[in-house]
Amino acid sequence: MAGINAKFDKEYLDKGIDELAKAPVEALKGLSEGDAQKLKEALNIKTVKDLGTNKFFLWAQSVAKLAE
Repeated sequence: MAGINAKFDKEYLDKGIDELAKAPVEALKGLSEGDAQKLKEALNIKTVKDLGTNKFFLWAQSVAKLAE
């Protein structure tokens, strides 16, 4: 769990996996509120779970893995 928590801002360090999935995308280290707003407007992505299950991101990840 420490590996996953390291990817989130400090205020999320004590959260469980369900809470992390429900966290806003800007909770991820390196994503700003402006980035989050763009994701919301363009792809209706509001939470970490939304981001991780977005079909476009999944398709792109599949292509990247196959290209390795």
